[in-house]
Amino acid sequence: MAHGLELVGERWALFVVRELMFGPRRFSDLRADLPGISANVLSQRLTELEARGIVERVMLPPPAKVQVYGLTEWGHRAETMILEMSKWAMCSPTHDRTLPVNRVSMLLSMKTTIDMAKVGDLALTIGFLFDDAPYRARLDSAGLQIESGEAVAPDLLYIGRPRGLAERLYGKRPLAMLAEAGSLTIVGDPALEERFAHLFSLPTRVAPPNPPQ
Repeated sequence: MAHGLELVGERWALFVVRELMFGPRRFSDLRADLPGISANVLSQRLTELEARGIVERVMLPPPAKVQVYGLTEWGHRAETMILEMSKWAMCSPTHDRTLPVNRVSMLLSMKTTIDMAKVGDLALTIGFLFDDAPYRARLDSAGLQIESGEAVAPDLLYIGRPRGLAERLYGKRPLAMLAEAGSLTIVGDPALEERFAHLFSLPTRVAPPNPPQ
């Protein structure tokens, strides 16, 4: 445990790993989705994670031909740790569930909050489009798999903001209200979307500690 904290315990390190879970990203994209981090600190964290074998630099093929940062195979194994830590922290009585979420943190949260016992024979391809950034997911009895990239002919497509998706899945806010607010719209069968949305719920908080006598 102590060595694990040495690897990813510095400030922002685990957030950088989280942001790379769905595929390689450019330095500028990481900086934009991690508000508060300076270019200096981000560069330092990436250098350290690369030296430890967690992150690697790769070159996108033409026509992009741009250097990006991605997780190594071993780096990807940190997903289990990130998801379990997140699920554990969601139960905290002091966790503020109204804090901002970005697209990666929102999509990863779905993997921790889905009730697989309710999935049954449901098999879906789902697309997500946040500010022109596409993601695709596949849901079946084996679980929920998510990656970056456009979904081809998805059964459901969510278009909008991460907070809008959170309000739909966790707050069960009606789609009409979200569409009116401009935070989320869907393309697909409303009945199918209703069934999908009800697979997700936030875990119950633990009781707050008794105040000292």
